[in-house]
Amino acid sequence: MDSIKQAATQFILTPEYHDILSIVKGFRNGLVYGAKIRFPHALVMTLLFRRSNFKDMSHFVLKATRQHARNLAFFATIYKTLLIVQRRMHGKERPLDSFLAGLVGGYMVFGENNNVNQQIVLYLFSRIMMGLAKLPVKKNVIAEPTQTFPIFASLVWATVMFLFQNERDVLQPSLQASMQYIYIDSNRWNTLKNFLWHNK
Repeated sequence: MDSIKQAATQFILTPEYHDILSIVKGFRNGLVYGAKIRFPHALVMTLLFRRSNFKDMSHFVLKATRQHARNLAFFATIYKTLLIVQRRMHGKERPLDSFLAGLVGGYMVFGENNNVNQQIVLYLFSRIMMGLAKLPVKKNVIAEPTQTFPIFASLVWATVMFLFQNERDVLQPSLQASMQYIYIDSNRWNTLKNFLWHNK
């Protein structure tokens, strides 16, 4: 048994197989991370906002978890494979290689417009917008402005509340449900029980 373990350890540490094994590990890590992130999120959102039987609710949670995990695993596989291919073609990794690999992987894996993909892509979009806003400061193109975050936060909340009140159907269903719960359902009660404990 020890000899098998030793042989396996030597194999995974072998430099010539490193690229292939890094792709396998990327697939594995995408799968695990996707499941760890999506399962609790889907479970909480289902318990809060879905009124259905246990079987349907379980199916929804498991389906969302499987899709999130699978998508991150496949994206990691495509991205890492394309990076390796480009590095081997050019003899080194170039700055735009990651952009091209992300472009292809993003189209192939996240190109389908569904709820899980929308949430992942919108999450990334908000993070890269923040990153791009910080980039000119990092590169010393401009000085770091003061009071930008309070202005940004107030404009975001002003816009989302305007859309929720006036053009609700353009917002994501999960955001609509959250805002309905906080801002509209809080206007209704007829007993102490549904004022303090139950929503309806």
